[in-house]
Amino acid sequence: MRPSVLIIDDDPTFCLMLKSFLSKKDFATETAFSGAEAINQVKNNNFDIVLSDFRLPDTDGLELLENIREIKPGTPVIIMTSYADIRIAVKAMKIGAYEYVTKPVNPDEILLTIKNALNRDKDIMVVPPPAQVAGKNEHPTGKKSTLKNGFEYVEGNSDTANRIMQYIDVVAPTNLSVIINGESGTGKEYVAKMIHQKSSRSHKPFVSIDCGALSKELAASELFGHIKGSFTGAISDKTGQFVFADGGTIFLDEIGNLTYEIQVQLLRAIQERRIRKIGSNQDVEIDVRIIVATNEDLMEAVKKGNFREDLYHRLNEFTIVVPSLRDRGTDIDIFAGHFLNLANTELSKSVDDFDDEVKAIFRKYSWPGNLREMRNVVRRAVLLTSGNLVKKETLPHEIVFEKRDDSNAHNTNQFNTQNHVEQPSDLKSLAEKTERELIINTLVKVNYNKSKAATLLKIDRKTLYNKMKLYKILTGNEDE
Repeated sequence: MRPSVLIIDDDPTFCLMLKSFLSKKDFATETAFSGAEAINQVKNNNFDIVLSDFRLPDTDGLELLENIREIKPGTPVIIMTSYADIRIAVKAMKIGAYEYVTKPVNPDEILLTIKNALNRDKDIMVVPPPAQVAGKNEHPTGKKSTLKNGFEYVEGNSDTANRIMQYIDVVAPTNLSVIINGESGTGKEYVAKMIHQKSSRSHKPFVSIDCGALSKELAASELFGHIKGSFTGAISDKTGQFVFADGGTIFLDEIGNLTYEIQVQLLRAIQERRIRKIGSNQDVEIDVRIIVATNEDLMEAVKKGNFREDLYHRLNEFTIVVPSLRDRGTDIDIFAGHFLNLANTELSKSVDDFDDEVKAIFRKYSWPGNLREMRNVVRRAVLLTSGNLVKKETLPHEIVFEKRDDSNAHNTNQFNTQNHVEQPSDLKSLAEKTERELIINTLVKVNYNKSKAATLLKIDRKTLYNKMKLYKILTGNEDE
């Protein structure tokens, strides 16, 4: 049976081009030109994968992604975006997108991403060792830890990398719960895998859960299981991930996305070492080590009442901070070389290296998407390279000519100059300016999560979107 794909884009020509290409590759394809049309298609069909443009006439990719996750939580969604929206793409990954690809879309690149999504291959930098290309020079690489099951982790050579490995070596033999902090795409899951592989639990399962991809309705079922008939749609018994991980390690990525109710159940599981399926009156004992990851300040979330303080202290027995790629210094060259080897293997290419100009660009670029973005950039560059060296011409324009305000590089307020409003001269304008500033400050406070912002502002999401449109509030480097 042919895999089914839904293509969502308001450009009919682009949809037709992509539909024709994928049909030739033996995919069953459908198209939608708006968010409303896409939601209707998702409700009435079971697609294996969804490709969605970030910008649509009636919604944006983030809202559409959340809607699709609520309707069909298991369907992988790939966001198509320009490099000007790269920070938005990172946010999409945080709330459950499988991957993002940049426009203009390269057909071979998107085909490869679709195949990986269908295989649920989510690895970024920890992979079975890539085959060496015969006759080619090895790229400069950092220290590698190759452990069981072909698990390979590139450590890097910087002081930061050495410190992370020291922390892993110290905490791995214990049963302490660990919080791993870091921006999206920095490789937090692979630090968790290293801890598991270096522990006495390494022969038992390592179960990874993306809490950002769990719908509110199904989170408890996914984590703890349910019995047949316990709720609408529970047509058979389900074993939760905590039971699957028994004896091993469970990794909860983006732990801050769990609802308050699920946090209560998680706290009980940690304290009592037992869980209860939805609809059951019997407890199941478990022996699971818990490692969690987050890209937000959980202590700040505790202060705001969004995260339980008792759960935070239960989890925070040991903390590891994974730095952003832009702060990794010489490790940038090491990771780029690693991704080049992966791309050569994946694309059956034999590119030797990056030229010096490309290396200089990589060291200067801010990498808002961290390792995930670097992997995509290198893979795309290798795909477009016809010679032995990756040249500047194969890189996205926005990377080569990035405009950075270093004085504001780490400022969480990423609204661009299009959000500027002149000083008001009347009461109506002053009220609008005050409302606009309140919306912006709230969005910044919740890391641009519009659902949370709407809750804090005590309005519904639709009203928030309408006001953002009215006041021309753009979340990211958008060039509309």
